[in-house]
Amino acid sequence: MRRPAPLPVDRENAREKEKPARSISRIREIEEPVDAPDTVDEAVESEQPTSARDVWRAARARRRALRSEIRRFTQRSRRRRVLWLSVVGALILLIGGSVAAAYSPLFAVQKITVVGATTLDPATVESALDAQLGTPLALVDTSKVKAALLAFPLIETYALEAKPPHDLTVRIVERTPVGVIRSDAGYTLVDAAGVVPSTTSDQPAGQPLLEITGGTDSRAFESAGLVVRSLPADVRAALTGVRASTADDVTLTLSSGLTVVWGSEDESALKGVTLARAIALNPEASTIDVTSPEVAVIG
Repeated sequence: MRRPAPLPVDRENAREKEKPARSISRIREIEEPVDAPDTVDEAVESEQPTSARDVWRAARARRRALRSEIRRFTQRSRRRRVLWLSVVGALILLIGGSVAAAYSPLFAVQKITVVGATTLDPATVESALDAQLGTPLALVDTSKVKAALLAFPLIETYALEAKPPHDLTVRIVERTPVGVIRSDAGYTLVDAAGVVPSTTSDQPAGQPLLEITGGTDSRAFESAGLVVRSLPADVRAALTGVRASTADDVTLTLSSGLTVVWGSEDESALKGVTLARAIALNPEASTIDVTSPEVAVIG
């Protein structure tokens, strides 16, 4: 006897029956994770706090990193500071070395030279300054130099000039005598300021005789001195006498016997030019009046 054919299977119903089984198996997989810790001890060990030594090491590393960053950002300023300090240090060493050398025996005076002396003997003046030999140039005592030069009345002004390493130069300007004044003591040489460089028994050659009312402190003497200093060189060389009773009546006498009425010291330079021209044009004149420098009066 033949068996009946099997009933057809509904595929959709079969799929719905399989779904619950799959979902149940998936839930089981979720509830049992593969990578979960095997024991409770492993989880506890991973949550233990760090020790004090680890904290110290971390802080130390952080400080090192901070210092490194600071050095990196301040490198340019540190270089500038080092450069400036080097320059300042070099300048201090240079200045200090120069000062130390200047005040040391390395720059001591070994030679003194007097320049500008015409009437005076330079060797005599140099000998008077021998006390400065061996003194460092920077320590030359100007007060002692002045005291030594006061012994020479002919010196009007002076200046010291140091020439390293060992030379000291003394530049002097001698007084310019304007004439001599006769007295019981002899002939006294005077300059335009009335300073007396020397007195001799005989009249010095080339120095005119001064006859001034009121002496060297008078206004007449001041005017006469200025007139003599303003004369042309050839007229000054021929001058033998100067008279003045006031500041406005200076009169000159030349070696040729010519009398020159000068007047005051005003416009003395122009008067000198007028006088030289008048002498050249009138060599036989006995008097020439240049009180008015524009017109010379010949007599």
